[in-house]
Amino acid sequence: MATADGNRSRTERDPAYETRHETGGEASLSETIIDAVATAEDVDPTSCDLGLYEAVDLEALDTLFDRRSADDHWRFEFAIDEFLVTVTGDGRVTVCETR
Repeated sequence: MATADGNRSRTERDPAYETRHETGGEASLSETIIDAVATAEDVDPTSCDLGLYEAVDLEALDTLFDRRSADDHWRFEFAIDEFLVTVTGDGRVTVCETR
């Protein structure tokens, strides 16, 4: 599907990185997001400031994810730098370039 101006829709972009958050695992959703964005940017997540805390409240996102409905029809998107991050109720985390 293309938009009226011929650009690909947000959901059809080729991901720079995609992973799945393991519900009930050791890592929180926010940790999975941090790792995904760092991988897409090709940086070490522990040695740089990714700017995620200015883009989204990761603690609130963890809470929203934990309280999502059982049918998993949940989606949250936010932009950071040149990336669009999409999190879905089934735990999929996708990082796509916006340019």
